[in-house]
Amino acid sequence: MHTAWHMDAAEFATARISLGLSQSAIGTALGVDQGTISRWESGKVRIPAAIELALATLKENLEPMPENRRPRILIADPVAPEGIEMLRAAGDVDVNTGLAADALIAIIGNYDALVVRSETKVTRPVIEAAARMQVIGRAGVGVDNIDLDAATERGVIVVNAPQGNTIAAAEHTLALLMALARHLPQADASMRSGKWDRKDYLGTEIRGKTLGIVGLGKIGSEVARRAVAMEMRVLAHDPFVPVERVRALGVESVDFEQLIMLSDFITVHPPLTASTQGMIGEAEMARMKDGVRLINVARGGIIDEAALAAAVASGKVGGAAIDVFTAEPPKDNPLIGDPRIIVTPHLGASTAEAQERVAVDVAEQIVEVLAGKPARYAVNAPMLAPETLKVIQPYMAAAELLGSVATQLVTGKLESIEIDYYGEIAEHDITPLRASVIRGLLRPISEENVNMVNANLVALSRGWNIEERKRTSHDTFLNLIHVKVGTTGSEVTVGGTVEHGHPTIVIINGLDMDLVPVPGTFLLACDNEDRPGMIGRVGTLLGDWDINIQSMQVGRHGRRGRALMAIAVDESPTPEQLDAIEAIDGIYNVRLVRF
Repeated sequence: MHTAWHMDAAEFATARISLGLSQSAIGTALGVDQGTISRWESGKVRIPAAIELALATLKENLEPMPENRRPRILIADPVAPEGIEMLRAAGDVDVNTGLAADALIAIIGNYDALVVRSETKVTRPVIEAAARMQVIGRAGVGVDNIDLDAATERGVIVVNAPQGNTIAAAEHTLALLMALARHLPQADASMRSGKWDRKDYLGTEIRGKTLGIVGLGKIGSEVARRAVAMEMRVLAHDPFVPVERVRALGVESVDFEQLIMLSDFITVHPPLTASTQGMIGEAEMARMKDGVRLINVARGGIIDEAALAAAVASGKVGGAAIDVFTAEPPKDNPLIGDPRIIVTPHLGASTAEAQERVAVDVAEQIVEVLAGKPARYAVNAPMLAPETLKVIQPYMAAAELLGSVATQLVTGKLESIEIDYYGEIAEHDITPLRASVIRGLLRPISEENVNMVNANLVALSRGWNIEERKRTSHDTFLNLIHVKVGTTGSEVTVGGTVEHGHPTIVIINGLDMDLVPVPGTFLLACDNEDRPGMIGRVGTLLGDWDINIQSMQVGRHGRRGRALMAIAVDESPTPEQLDAIEAIDGIYNVRLVRF
């Protein structure tokens, strides 16, 4: 009998290396996953006979890699020369900017690494043509110009530089604060018009004044350090930063209402999310000190632009400094034209040092990845072993859902996070599940990309201490993830599993539920007294407001005791409508969850 000849592991590995392809790249070319390639090269699995012919075809279509070939790196957008020089030490660098999409696709197959800023669009066709690509570096923060799904499918790591502009943005915030305090742009304009009006520009010292910081992430923390050094009293509101971390900065942790009422200057540094859009509007400004000054170097839309313009015009707000706008460049914006409002064209990250720093940060990571080391700021999830992926992947979406729901239900300052894993999932590497919970916890409040490479770093940067436990079984469910978030004001527990392929919430605050969230819909969680008429009163209000109820469930701890109404609705109630529900006698509080 004729027996087909099979390549051995060493022959296959030699052939792959001669082609200059990574395991993930050759796996894609051959139509198998990276785990299969790894098993072939380890000798654990026999290599099919047809693979030799497939490799021969690849050799015809790809230029073989010479022995000891240096990696080739394409820089497709302008970056600082310091980053380019660092890359030249690790590989052969081509700087070719301004390429059209078809021109980029035509040459990208010859490169192992790609560096872009925001101009070049790294689409799925580009990534699919990049047979040798191991890493894509974004010299900056946002990665919306890179198809992360396509990169992850091909095993290509995407890195960015999330901290490169931190100091620049913090310093710009303080520069605007000083300019507000001393009327610097107005005085400059007056002198250039030939005037000498010293009396019109009487300023105020910032020493001893109160600065309120909304959002104490990387940039907010750097602003706080500098303001404390200038002898300002600094208040901060960020419910997802532990009180101990706030105090370590020499800052007072307060709630949002205290901050807006007590501050002489207010600067905002949260991401732009559904919950922070317009978080400072007409009502909030009305409760501020007369003459307060507002600063925004974060995202346009966090401060309501029309309300701010009106408050400055009336004199309620003494001045403002705005670097970001809802539409950029701004057109017919109410903030442009009032001399009491300082405006700059999104200059937060525009320093030579910041541009150098992001270039160097990305270059360092590309060098690390090409050397087979992990990147500090990978923004897409690396490939999982197939056996782990088969069990864990369906529960990653459930874990992220639980984190997101917990964040939206919680009140008070975060103090603790506990995650319990039950069942078969606890027998595998739970790193992806932990990363998914962290991603979910951050999703409603942050733009940070979280995966199993950087999850621990992200949690550590926020001062989060996460306690995890693995349990072999659960009384009710084959597999279950249970998340408990403790704060100064409350404790929220959320449990979930996967049923019929869909993430399902089965526990909220210790009460049994059976919720299958529909993306784009909402959940009203009403903490109420268990007594007749409660469901009807809430349902009547929702009907009056033409808000459609998708489903409703009720759980209770005991007869006539504390209960929870979980009402899934198709439309989001307004803040005023939520207040009206909370005003019903017997309802303690209402939280809105966005799915």
